[in-house]
Amino acid sequence: MTQKKFTFPSPQTTNKKEYWKQRSLEVIPAILTWATLIGMVVFSFFVPIAVAIFIIAFDIYWIHRTIFISYYSIKAYKRLKNDQKIDWLARCRGVGNLVEYREEVKNRIRANWELLAHTKEKKQKKILRTMLSQDKVLLGELESFSQDQVVPWEEIVHVVMLPTATEVAENIDPALKSLQVSHYPNDKIIILLATEEREDPEKRKIKVDFLRQKYAGVFRDFIVSTHKVADGEMKCKASNATYAAKKLKKYCDDKEIDYKNVILSNFDCESVAHPEYFAALTYAYITEPKRLQRAYQPIPLYHNNLWETNAFVRVIVTSSSFWHMFQSTRREMVTFSSHAEPFDTIIKMGYWPVNMISEDSIIYWKGYAYFDGDYAVKPIYVPVSMDAVLAESYWKTIVNQYKQKRRWAYGIENFPIIMRALWPNKRIPTFEKIRIGFEMLEGHHSWATSALMLALLGWLPLIFGGPEFNQSTLAHNLPLVTRYLMTIAMCGLIISIALSFLLLPPRPEHLSKKRYIYMATQWLLVPVIAPFLGALPAIESQTRILLKRYFTEFWVTEKIVKKTSGSK
Repeated sequence: MTQKKFTFPSPQTTNKKEYWKQRSLEVIPAILTWATLIGMVVFSFFVPIAVAIFIIAFDIYWIHRTIFISYYSIKAYKRLKNDQKIDWLARCRGVGNLVEYREEVKNRIRANWELLAHTKEKKQKKILRTMLSQDKVLLGELESFSQDQVVPWEEIVHVVMLPTATEVAENIDPALKSLQVSHYPNDKIIILLATEEREDPEKRKIKVDFLRQKYAGVFRDFIVSTHKVADGEMKCKASNATYAAKKLKKYCDDKEIDYKNVILSNFDCESVAHPEYFAALTYAYITEPKRLQRAYQPIPLYHNNLWETNAFVRVIVTSSSFWHMFQSTRREMVTFSSHAEPFDTIIKMGYWPVNMISEDSIIYWKGYAYFDGDYAVKPIYVPVSMDAVLAESYWKTIVNQYKQKRRWAYGIENFPIIMRALWPNKRIPTFEKIRIGFEMLEGHHSWATSALMLALLGWLPLIFGGPEFNQSTLAHNLPLVTRYLMTIAMCGLIISIALSFLLLPPRPEHLSKKRYIYMATQWLLVPVIAPFLGALPAIESQTRILLKRYFTEFWVTEKIVKKTSGSK
């Protein structure tokens, strides 16, 4: 079968027409952001009444948004807690014979109903109800499957790619240790350690030798690649991943491994996978009819060193985890850190772009363009835990957190590329293209402006509106109405605090119980954190693109080695 001819736009195109398309699109986010920020002041001066009405409407919208996100975050949390308790490898084995497995599940449901009817102990009743709930959902899934669409789980090979630039072996070791103790056979996991040639050769050798020797014979294989930045490439994670994936392709050819049976997990090098993750990923893959047209995304939690880092960072990364939990409930979900794709699809779409900073989501959009819109992310409700930002000093940790958020916000570089890739494609409905463009612009615009609007906009009409406006009834009531509406919106913050405690990893023994007090009171910093570590990095990233002050190198978050708190 002839492979589909596929090209993906380059941000550094030399075609004059394409360059002006790229340039025209990439300035839009910053123009919208700065128009909003400047307009806040200008309109407060000339039409304060209109701005006051807008403030009230915006506050009501924010309440709706907060309730909406909180509801689906709770929904995702319940699914996350439930799916961690499932024996996913047993399910992988079971679907190998659907007829027998369906009967087994039906019999188990009947038996548990009988036990529930005769059990009086509350704890046992709760366990039985949980088992019944899980089995009812499972039976519904099994009834929708056909045996010919299920791939035998024994044929699946997992490749865990760990791109590394400056990280020492102690940073990477916990990730490999989590794979070693995974509830999934180690002989079906291949490690692909993707190093960089620009790293100090001696340090790289020490790192590679240590990890290879420690995990010799543990996994199916341990591959090491060393990427040298070529002409036309950036010093970025994407170019490293592409180089490593091409080496993996040659490995699969030599070993006669079918690409369709290989699932490539592109992990951050400190990613600690939950013991059930690879079995859950396998189950999702082998039972999905369009498995090659799906990306697979676990829930990212920044738990490895959550107890050790400072309050500013904890609020940022915990909020990020909540956001990804919420996104997992939406069909518009895209890939983020530590995700997986079918290796066959990675090859067909031409790997990662080698001249872009943001590699996590662009690989999803490349798949979306390749499959003419028939591509989606399938959430895996099992966590992968990563490091939060942590440097040798309190202030440097905050500075590094700002830089990391700036790098994430630089993902808006995807917008012009996505529009250039999708708009000419007549197989994708026009409305869908508009929806994608609008959602991306709205998301990054909200990221850059909402915190500042909530913090400042309510006061601007009172400052710039003049004597006539300040003597009006609306002016007298505006602070009261705004305060009242924002008090209602605080319900979302209360839910965030509750979820943050439910998701907390175990407290390290060397830390006092008083740390729980800090974990609660840290949320009082939100009014400071949201503008300075949320909005400002986004504004800077968009403004850099507007002024053509592009990032030319992937900023690697500094990671110091401390005793970690583990994952939950």
